[in-house]
Amino acid sequence: MKSFSLRACFIVVASASASLLQGEGDPVLHVQTLDLAAQTQRQVQVDREAGQYLGHPTTVLLEDGRTMLCVYPKGHGKGGIVYKRSLDAGLTWSERLPTPENWSTSKEVPTLHRVVDAAGKKRLIMWSGLYPARLAVSEDDGSTWSDLKPVGDWGGIVVMGFTEPLKTPGRYLAMFHDDGRYFSTENTHRKPPLFTLYKVFSDDGGLTWGKPEAVYENDAVNLCEPGFIRSPDGQEIAVLLRENARAKNAHIIFSRDEGQTWTTPRELPDSLNGDRHTGKYTADGRLWISFRSVAPKGKNTPYQGDWVAWVGRYEDLAQGKPGQYQVRLMDNTKGADCAYPGVEVLPDDTIVTTTYGHWTEGEMPYIMSVRLKLSELDAMAK
Repeated sequence: MKSFSLRACFIVVASASASLLQGEGDPVLHVQTLDLAAQTQRQVQVDREAGQYLGHPTTVLLEDGRTMLCVYPKGHGKGGIVYKRSLDAGLTWSERLPTPENWSTSKEVPTLHRVVDAAGKKRLIMWSGLYPARLAVSEDDGSTWSDLKPVGDWGGIVVMGFTEPLKTPGRYLAMFHDDGRYFSTENTHRKPPLFTLYKVFSDDGGLTWGKPEAVYENDAVNLCEPGFIRSPDGQEIAVLLRENARAKNAHIIFSRDEGQTWTTPRELPDSLNGDRHTGKYTADGRLWISFRSVAPKGKNTPYQGDWVAWVGRYEDLAQGKPGQYQVRLMDNTKGADCAYPGVEVLPDDTIVTTTYGHWTEGEMPYIMSVRLKLSELDAMAK
């Protein structure tokens, strides 16, 4: 395993506003860009296996601020689920831990979440999607797990994009999408595909879930892979969305009634173009949003297909402003196959962000994490 230190290392810093003077088609992000890809001292290898595709991790940081759990598939979405634990906040990782036998039957990206019921009972749940959506539960902070069991007579793609608590104790909102192939046993997929964004609620701390309800559907603008951000005052929810048709920028929707109704989707600034946005607040109120950088057709991005993050404030999302920084975390060497990220913020405000990618040219993707503080980025930007 790599150790982490803050020794000096070369960094490329460029003002994206300078691209206004470049040729047509060059990126115009209107934020400062920072490149950490060469800063290997920030990187920790979570898992790697020669000849084996390892992808799409999610993480959970437990309440002790040090125990971190991670799950990911042996394959591109579909594949047996690998499970690891760190006891030092992601600096080192265990060997692969035992899992229930039927975790090997997972058909889609597993996603891991902390949930708490109305009585205060804490659990961990793990989703596995396609049809039918299935759920595994741990009652002991991940020491033991149940089998994957169907949640209902429905399914979808990347179930769940998020699972987040609402104001009512024990009530949770989750979102996912489908293109007609996996929502039911009836395949309604067509060309062009009709992408539907769904919401679904739980009232018992994530153990059982209601019937999914459509939030938005469109066959020209394909919104999917939702990422949740609550406003600092707690009164509004924002959901960032990948645009899979690559016809428009990534999008955002808002709710001020705990997910019951949603605004009409609108495009995000170019600095947030990409897939699978995952965000957390830091101590100074800024947001760190990790994602895969992908521009729509006819546009460009300085880090196309790479693992990046955006730094800004909630007001930037609400007002459509470009934010403060876009940061490249690692250089993905094959297309755009990377960056379904986990994001955790430690008690000392260190960000630990984890994902998969083709980090070594010509080799299968593997799991890495990057560690930093926003104060370090501020110093670099000067």
